[in-house]
Amino acid sequence: MSSGTPATHATDPGHKDGREVEWQLACTDLGPVRRWLSNHVRIGGLILEPRSTQQIFDTYFDTEDWRIHRAGYALRIRSESGKSEASLKSLHSASEEFADRRELSEPLNTSESVAICRSGGPVGARVHAVSGAHPLQPLFEVRTSRQRFAIRTEDEHRQLGEIALDDTVISRPHGEPRASLQRVEVEALGDVREPLQALVKTLRSDLALEAAADTKFSTGLKSVGLAPAPAPQFASASLSPGMRIDEVPIANLRRHVSAWHQYEPGARLGDDPENLHDLRIAGRKVDATLREFRHYVPPALLRIRPTLKATLRALGEARDLDVALSELESFEHELPEAERAGLEPLRRHLTLERAHARARMIAQLDSPHVVKDLEALTTAVTSTAHKALSDESVLAVAPGLIRARYRKVRKGADRLTSQSSMEAFHAVRGRVKKLRYVLESVAVIYGKPADEMLRALRRWQERLGLQQDAHVASQRLQALAADPPPGLPPETLFLMGRLAEHYSATANRARKSLGKARRKVRRRWKALKSRLEELEPPGDTSTSADD
Repeated sequence: MSSGTPATHATDPGHKDGREVEWQLACTDLGPVRRWLSNHVRIGGLILEPRSTQQIFDTYFDTEDWRIHRAGYALRIRSESGKSEASLKSLHSASEEFADRRELSEPLNTSESVAICRSGGPVGARVHAVSGAHPLQPLFEVRTSRQRFAIRTEDEHRQLGEIALDDTVISRPHGEPRASLQRVEVEALGDVREPLQALVKTLRSDLALEAAADTKFSTGLKSVGLAPAPAPQFASASLSPGMRIDEVPIANLRRHVSAWHQYEPGARLGDDPENLHDLRIAGRKVDATLREFRHYVPPALLRIRPTLKATLRALGEARDLDVALSELESFEHELPEAERAGLEPLRRHLTLERAHARARMIAQLDSPHVVKDLEALTTAVTSTAHKALSDESVLAVAPGLIRARYRKVRKGADRLTSQSSMEAFHAVRGRVKKLRYVLESVAVIYGKPADEMLRALRRWQERLGLQQDAHVASQRLQALAADPPPGLPPETLFLMGRLAEHYSATANRARKSLGKARRKVRRRWKALKSRLEELEPPGDTSTSADD
């Protein structure tokens, strides 16, 4: 059912972004249900009123590699009474008792998929961002005859919900029918759900109906023999002490490229900032692997690093604005309710900047050189036949890589004082991150000492990151206040000053915790250093004075 409980609406009244809340009941024969409804015009303080029967034609779409599905949505174009509408419906319900899913919709001029690709509405913009250069393909068609009954209370004319008796046929695109089903659906049209829950309980009891085990979407996929493919998974990415060193980067690249494919659709969609965060981390780890093991990977892979770095910059710009908006929301909750409206102009400005940054990010992801390089990287890690580039073992080479990175961390940290610049702290953070990434690449080989060292490095990096992020946010606000865009009133500028003070306090608290975090890293290093020496082949142990 398509109306749902509205949450927010776009400027265009035809654009909707809300929750669809409904109870779906499987049925083998709608006849008894029709007769029951005809005999129960009033039930439990509710009035059931017949409405016109609808003839609905739906087509579901996705890309060949299931990008819409992997972003967590089903895409449907519906035709009914000469009108067409596109909808994105989340695949996962927020409730186990009934279906509670986000649904976005917008009207279309035609039922053809090209219409949604040209649209800039809430559905079209998301579909374009997620699908990129990959064309939409029809999955299956659904024809439904829907008999409706309005649900309202006896003392009000306001409609609480709707009962739909759906007689549905599922077909291949422009093909023969593959399955049919009958279903009773009760949909909430507002926030009042208790009377509807009681009605559903009565329907189930009196008519022996059971909750539907599958959605129409999942039933449609099964009926035409389709199964959404997960994000690409590559050959084994496991590591072992007996591996050659040139096998290590390929094993790690398989994991990181798999993660990229997993998170890219959600990052493109833009509704969950964590997907962009995870995509950015996957990209960073790909780059770190190519950098740290540059002598042990095919030279052709190294040539993609400039493209990768440009893409990471685009992801970073969008991610920074996600963080800024999240921090703004947290700060807003600390303010008295009367003052919160003063932040709205700043929120609008940051939201607009985020939209621009995301547009640049999508353009970068869709650019031919990024698509080409990602395909080349995917092909390289998919292959199981790799020319040996070294006969050295991982146990002989990895300790030297780890020690070299640790020395750089130690030297940079030794130079830090309470008066050091933010740039100096940020440089140490970068070194900590590089040490962490190279250690993660082989951590499974060195066991508990490596795991404990990684936990300590993450805590240190997080505290350095809190300081840096707060500093960057404060600098952004100061620059914005110095040259404010049109529309920022004095009360907003005043609150921006308070927010900048909030960021400064956050940075100071983070700096005070850095010493403790570093001391923990030094203690963990001693245990890891012993483990490196224990497993290192005779004659390869470094004599460097790592502390």
